[in-house]
Amino acid sequence: PPGAGATVSPASEGCPPGDGGSMRCQVSVLYFARSAELAGLRCESLWVPRQVTSLQLWEEIVKVHPRLAVIRDQVVFAVRQEYVLLGDQLLVLQPGDEVAIIPPISGG
Repeated sequence: PPGAGATVSPASEGCPPGDGGSMRCQVSVLYFARSAELAGLRCESLWVPRQVTSLQLWEEIVKVHPRLAVIRDQVVFAVRQEYVLLGDQLLVLQPGDEVAIIPPISGG
């Protein structure tokens, strides 16, 4: 029946349903170690702005998983398997891009 659930568009379409074509895309977010514990999952797809700084991208993810805020000063992203520090570096994301959240890993 109408309204019985959310419509899921394939990531290849690039724009979320009802978004009016604004510049957002769906990316795969992968959580590792402590970030996976805090988020409660290892991966998911999120709609985020296509052009966004790494810090703004972090803030988008924290909106969905507020518990991640505690590791903000320790986390590093890997976007398309390249490390990115949180800051004002501009990222231009494409639908289906992979964003990994990599907290510090202690060894011994």
